[in-house]
Formats: sequence, structure tokens, C-alpha cells
Amino acid sequence: MEALTLAVAADLPVLLWGEPGIGKTAVLNQLASALDLPLTTVIASVHEPSDFAGLPVVGDDPAVQGVPMAPPDWAVRLVRAGRGLLFLDELSTAPPAVQAALLRVVLERRVGALRLPPGVRIVAAANPRSSAADGWELSPPLANRFVHLQWTYDHQVVVRGLGGTWPRAALPRLDPERLPEAVAFARRAVCEFLTARPGLVHRLPDNEARRGGPWPSPRSWDMTLRLVAFGTAADTSREVLSMLVRGTVGDGPGLELLASLDRLDLPDPELLLADPARADLPERGDLRQAVLDGVVEAVRKLPDRSRWDAAWKLLVRALETGAPDLVVVPASTLAALRQPDWDLPESIDRLAGVVSLTRRADGVATRVAATAGSGR
Repeated sequence: MEALTLAVAADLPVLLWGEPGIGKTAVLNQLASALDLPLTTVIASVHEPSDFAGLPVVGDDPAVQGVPMAPPDWAVRLVRAGRGLLFLDELSTAPPAVQAALLRVVLERRVGALRLPPGVRIVAAANPRSSAADGWELSPPLANRFVHLQWTYDHQVVVRGLGGTWPRAALPRLDPERLPEAVAFARRAVCEFLTARPGLVHRLPDNEARRGGPWPSPRSWDMTLRLVAFGTAADTSREVLSMLVRGTVGDGPGLELLASLDRLDLPDPELLLADPARADLPERGDLRQAVLDGVVEAVRKLPDRSRWDAAWKLLVRALETGAPDLVVVPASTLAALRQPDWDLPESIDRLAGVVSLTRRADGVATRVAATAGSGR
């Protein structure tokens, strides 16, 4: 529910995937009620392409006036209201011709000659092809216009709901003062990631079924950027942000981006070297390892006796506050950077035992593995 409301707040089209009967339609009714938006439900599979592209209306002089495309009544009602929630239900049962007609509705918000007002949000629902009535795979152009969310249920939530207490939807609270900083963070995160992984800028899946889901393209990366910005400004949990990012560019690219987001929040190695005694190191082992490696790399790029000593103090602090094995590789690399006229710092004695013990343990493990492999 939180992921859905965040995507709606970001004004991005959302597609809810789930088996029949698990409450996709019900949650949209509840969402529209909670947000005080009039709900317009359109069953895509029972409409013709002209219902979305518009019906031609011939005037007095078509050669002069042209032939306008008249929109359907539901689109006219949305324009008159100026706001609303457009719910495209049973999207996976719509034939290809109808899906093609929906392209402009979802992306450009155009229905015939009408443009839907900015106050209209679009949410769709679909069943997997295996459980849809005469289901079709979603076309890649239409799939790439949505944020895909896998809608599941929790039995405890269902039991509480049947007892009269369903969860309520609420739009996320965005901090206006944080929004410019959040947008800058999102741009930096996505741009740096795609600079390092240019092959993920656009990758159309080979499998037909996967083409009907989330996959990376410039359009979906732009949607991801907006979601990261909104999620950052709203202090969204990592679980919710993961659902949204993976639902926009796919599991693989989404998880890679999330890992790079963690590294963007890492402290600056130069700040750590300036005051190692008060350094605040990450708790997670992989992030702490990345920080220590970054500090050693900073010393390597700008070797200096004081910086080298500060790095040793930082490794001691890491030893005191975390797993000792994380300092083994950085300590070995840092020791190799020593210049002939640099005296060994006192702190190195505390690390020497850990490095020696870890290496002996690795040696024992290697010998045990070799013995087991030889059958002895």
C-alpha cells in the first residue's frame, strides 16, 4: 500500500499484478475514497481501440475543419471534474490492438482530442496470463510505461479486514525543504550508476513474458529517478523503495542501483582521515569494508606520513567496533604503502595479531579443504 501511494503521489502510472480475487479492485476503491478522488473504472478488455483513440466525427466541411476524434464519456467526466483516479482493470485481457490504443492514454494522458488534466492519476490491474480470462502478454511499449507492483495478501490483514478493520491508504508526507536535495541525490545516483553500467541504459528482455514486465530504458530510468527522489524526501523504507525501483527497471538493474545508493551514503574518506578518533563507521559489513578500502585508496592516491598514521588509527577503531576480519585486507594494503623513512605507528601492534591470526586460519582452512578433496 505504501509503495502504491508513493507512486501515485509521484504521478506515475502503476500496474498491480496479482491472482484473481486478492483485492486489487477493492484496494483501488479504498484508495480513491481515502484520497477523496472520484474513481473511474474502465475494463480494457470490453472496449474497442476507438474507445481510447477516439471516434471520428465528420463535420460540415471535413476538408477545412478536419475530422476530430470524439472522446468517450468517461474521459469527458474526468476532464470536467479536473481530478480523479482512472482505473484500467483487466489489462492483461486486452487484445494487442486495444493495448496499442492505450499507449497515448498512459503516457501522454490523451483520449481522443482530450488531454486528461494533471489531477488525474492512472492505476491499472492485471492477472498473470496463466490465470487471466483469455489473457495476453503485455506489449513491451505498454509495459515500459508502468511501475509494476506484485500485489499479494497477508492472511492476518485479510482476517482483520473481514473483521471490519482494513488498512487505510495515505499519501506520503514529503518534506518540501528536503525535495531539492532529494532530487539532486536521485540524479547523482542514477547518472553515476548508468555511467558505470552503460549496458543497462536500455535492455529489452529476450523472453516474451519478461518483456511484459519491468525492464530498463531511458523512460523507466526517468521514472526511477523520480521515485528515488520522492522516496528520499518522504523517508521511505528501503523495502518499499526496493519494490518500486525493481518494479520500474527490473530485479537485476534495480538491485544494482539500490546497492550503489548505499555507497552514496558512505562517509567521505578525507573526513575520516581528518578525525579518525571520532569516525562513525557503518554497521553493515559490506559497507564498512567499502569505507576502509576507500580510506586506503585515498592514502594511496595522496601518500603522506600523517595520512598514513591516521589510516592506521581508523583501522584500530574499526577493529574495536566491528568484525576483526574486515581490517585484514585494508591493513595489508596499507602496510605496503609505507615509505622507508616512515616509522611504524604504535597502533600497528594491535592489528598485527589479528592479521597474523586470520592468515593462519585461512591457511588451516585451505589445508583442510585440500585434504578433503584428496580423500585423506
